[in-house]
Amino acid sequence: MNIAVAQSVALSQQSEILSSLKAATEYLLSKQSPEGYWVGELEADTSLESDYILLQLWLYPPTTGSWGPPTMKRIKRAARYILSRQLPDGGWNIYQGGPANVSVSVKAYLALRLAGIGIDTPQLTQAKERILQLGGVEAANSYTKIYLSFFGLYDRAKTPSIPPELFLLPPRAVFSVYEMSSWTRTIIAPLAILGALKSSRPVPEEITLNELSTGVEPSTPNLLSLGGLFCLADQAFKIWERIGIQRVRRNAIRATSHWMIKHLERSDGLGAIFPAMMNCIMALTELGYSLDDPLLKQQIQKFEELIVEDGNEHDGAMRVQPCLSPVWDTGLTAFAVGRVSAICTSNAESALNRAADWLLTKEARHNGDWSVKNKTGRPGGWYFEFANEFYPDTDDTAQVLLGLHYAKSSNPEMQEKAKQRGIEWLLSMQSSNGGWGAFDVDNNNRLLSHVPFADHNAMLDPTCPDLTGRVLEALCVTGLGHSHRAVRRGVEFLKQTQEEDGSWFGRWGVNYIYGTCFALRGLASAGEDPREAYIIRAGEWLRSIQNADGGWGETCASYDNPRYKTEGRSTTSQTAWALMGLIASGDNQSGSTTTGVRYLLDTQLLDGSWSEQSYTGTGFPGVFYLKYDLYRQYFPLLALSQHITASEGTGRRT
Repeated sequence: MNIAVAQSVALSQQSEILSSLKAATEYLLSKQSPEGYWVGELEADTSLESDYILLQLWLYPPTTGSWGPPTMKRIKRAARYILSRQLPDGGWNIYQGGPANVSVSVKAYLALRLAGIGIDTPQLTQAKERILQLGGVEAANSYTKIYLSFFGLYDRAKTPSIPPELFLLPPRAVFSVYEMSSWTRTIIAPLAILGALKSSRPVPEEITLNELSTGVEPSTPNLLSLGGLFCLADQAFKIWERIGIQRVRRNAIRATSHWMIKHLERSDGLGAIFPAMMNCIMALTELGYSLDDPLLKQQIQKFEELIVEDGNEHDGAMRVQPCLSPVWDTGLTAFAVGRVSAICTSNAESALNRAADWLLTKEARHNGDWSVKNKTGRPGGWYFEFANEFYPDTDDTAQVLLGLHYAKSSNPEMQEKAKQRGIEWLLSMQSSNGGWGAFDVDNNNRLLSHVPFADHNAMLDPTCPDLTGRVLEALCVTGLGHSHRAVRRGVEFLKQTQEEDGSWFGRWGVNYIYGTCFALRGLASAGEDPREAYIIRAGEWLRSIQNADGGWGETCASYDNPRYKTEGRSTTSQTAWALMGLIASGDNQSGSTTTGVRYLLDTQLLDGSWSEQSYTGTGFPGVFYLKYDLYRQYFPLLALSQHITASEGTGRRT
């Protein structure tokens, strides 16, 4: 399609796009809470429902061989959901369309047995066969084995130790918990307590996992490698646990417990994320907190708020969200709806006012873990959840600033001060290589990636292109000049991290489409010339991977092997990201852009929404993925509104 024809097609689409924008905006406005926020459901793999059943066994061990209501009622509902996600080959996967995963499958198998599903049923027989094909329980990851060991279902001596003594180390020590990612910190603190106290719960006598064992343990790393040295250190620490100085161990447990309980303040649970919250509940019971204690009751209540229930009492199911995302969803929705309001008439002003007022109440105003390595920064910024004061992050802060660029609160002075604090905090969080990580500065001690419990692939929180691009966009949109040193350093970071084919890696969204979109948006906001060769190369890459239906798609498999970055069925969110990236690169009139817009228009539903089943959000690459329910809505809204803006020449590329 030549440029003249593409321009004509683009113009003819404008009225249709405006109608689409209005319908999509009305749909989003109908989903706003009375308090002013938006929050969509977060969906993950079935390990969460399996862990929920294990937690019930931990908290309410059956004394007569079975649980009574209402515990068993919940367990049955969770089991129904787990069964609904079983693959035809008998296993369970970690993302929609993905292959069976041994760790998730082992947990699902155990959870179903605890729920009363017979070992000889077709579902469990098939699951057992698939798990054995995948290497058996021995092939599961370290965290799965640690959980199993708490219930006497795996030899604890074969699981990696998580020493509470880590919490005695000074913050700048090589193996300090502050050299680990923030989420690892919160996950391992209660696990260290449970391990040190040798905590356990019995399972019903008839339940073992012997039938899932191959008898073959995974091979250990070469002793001359870093992994091998850490395995030796783990064995040495196990000896220390048996014969070491108990006073040191008691002090370590006390320090770890104090750290964990301190981090429950101004937070919806430890780290406000599922695994840390569950581990914390288990640890509190071992520290002597009864089920009637206000602190433990509060943590259980916060954990229960992650549950979503469907259907009736007899055949309904329940699933568990890994966390709640109101600040993220509200920042993105305010940004998308605000952009639409700037180009066409809508009734969104009052909704945006309420959103701004609500967002201002979620500003982090206390020093969190970030301040340990960032000595100069002052409190500011925003977190992801309803309450998580210890862990504001750069991604949410940048997105909230972008949302507040359009959403105006009832207190302009308060909003301006919060904005300035957010900008200052983002500037203080820039790492030494010019990029931004999520929760900490320079969280890049690669030695820690070799410790035995690091196989969740998220031991560190290094700088990444998608975060850096979003932060650059926010800083520049809110008034920071293109020549500002932080902006230039961020631009250089993006230039250095571009892949040979022109794409960028996406840490927090799947994957190269996401990374390329937000890198290009950051570069455009920073004033980079779209005629630069590296930006042209990025646009060419996006155009080269467009699907025949006009959309774009990429599966989570691209984290395991980059060759899959060019494969994947078209999805709503990834099509929107590709369009946003192309527009940021200066391409708003090519055939790729026009057909991409056409894809979004043709797939919009009658109620103004879009549908999406794929997991396009990333928790831990290669290990844990997410489906954000609202990604299908505010990202196409952003893409279409920016297409209109660029077509009319009323704004910059972004």
